[in-house]
Amino acid sequence: MKIAGETVLLTGATGGVGRALAARLAEAGAHLIVTGRDGEALRALADRLGARWVTADLADPEDVEHLAKECAGTAILVANAALPASGDLLEYTPDQVDRALAVNLRSAVVLARLLAPAMTEAGRGHLVFVGSMSGKAATPHSSLYTASKFGLRGFAHALRLDLRPAGVGVSLVQPGFVADAGMFARTGAPLPRGARAVTPDQVASAVLRAIAHDRGEINIAPLKLRLRCALSVQFPSVAAWLQGQGAPDDTGRRIVDAQRASR
Repeated sequence: MKIAGETVLLTGATGGVGRALAARLAEAGAHLIVTGRDGEALRALADRLGARWVTADLADPEDVEHLAKECAGTAILVANAALPASGDLLEYTPDQVDRALAVNLRSAVVLARLLAPAMTEAGRGHLVFVGSMSGKAATPHSSLYTASKFGLRGFAHALRLDLRPAGVGVSLVQPGFVADAGMFARTGAPLPRGARAVTPDQVASAVLRAIAHDRGEINIAPLKLRLRCALSVQFPSVAAWLQGQGAPDDTGRRIVDAQRASR
């Protein structure tokens, strides 16, 4: 599907990856709508790119419905917003659990539900969900985040099957660690031992490629991480055992501590 001339709604637009996505979508000729919680940052981004902006807290069901109404006629949804949701589940309050699942999973599902009918009626449109390689492989201190990304992956693939006959595409883009921007970069913690990062622009390029070529899933990560995740999908017990064989690494805990305020 071509992006030029189409109305595109981008969630999570003021984050590092979101800004890269916004710039690339605007450059591709989209009639861009950006959304997030920070109205001041949204206004500045929208003014710079010639986009429209709508503030919304995706943890609030009413805000999600209002956003869909404000953005009626959207031909392409790029659901990029997410919370880190790192740390042990037992550290979370029930309200924090609800918030993480609402932003990372429910908002994407509901926006798809509210925007897709117009797409199916028109016989064209595209939904892109920005997930994570955590949607394929479990890691320590990430049960809630991993649950949301596993759920998003399953949802995207099943919805693709349902909407294909109507001419509406559905794609899932899953980055690994993202350098210089995004949830991981904001922690200030170093990459886990042996890990390599991708750039926000690589993620944005994958999103544009997914739309243009109707790709079901694109994984943006170094080969080693993609192979490890493939092993985890097929043999989770073996992957977990291998993960425990390395030297102790406290990076995960440092990331959790840095992201605690985002719950």
